[in-house]
Amino acid sequence: MPDLTTRTLVWLTYRLGAAIALGLPLVLLIWSGMKREPALMRLLGIYWKVASLLAISVLLLTDQRPIGYVTAFLAPLLMAASLWFWVDLNEELADSPPGRALPMTVRIWRWALTFFAVFAAVMSASALGCMRQLEAQSCRIWLEAPQGLHRVVERVFDFVFGGEWTMAVAAFIGYVALVAYAVGLLQWALVRLPRQGRVAGDF
Repeated sequence: MPDLTTRTLVWLTYRLGAAIALGLPLVLLIWSGMKREPALMRLLGIYWKVASLLAISVLLLTDQRPIGYVTAFLAPLLMAASLWFWVDLNEELADSPPGRALPMTVRIWRWALTFFAVFAAVMSASALGCMRQLEAQSCRIWLEAPQGLHRVVERVFDFVFGGEWTMAVAAFIGYVALVAYAVGLLQWALVRLPRQGRVAGDF
């Protein structure tokens, strides 16, 4: 695949992620809070907990850490699963009166996020080989957006706090957050899932 085509697809993945996986669910979370829709707020709250793996991936890829390619592959799949897994939330969403703007928008977004997740996972799977070939040109394309974002954060951090935000610091925070994420996921899988099953409850 030519580098130009690869770069276009990679940047399309990042831009779709910014819009569908970050921007729109943030709007929906605020909207559901204003409308006081507890089921939708719970669904979106779970989504944001799961989607934090995407931010962790960006932190790790900022400093070219190989595990960042793995988390970038897993993140969209877990994000899509978090929207469809819960029986009680699915039923509440399905039982909402037809024609209501917020539930209908959430349904549309849920499908859009699912299609994006498949596309992003396929794209990220093609980059898993970068774990062994860090210096390959096709792999550097995946680092352009995280490192570009890092430069923006670096300037803001220096202006606000007068401190230094380095790639190594970003990677360290990414590793710490990944450990916390893994512990939380294991705790849910080993304790909450056997007890509550696919009922979100107060997750």
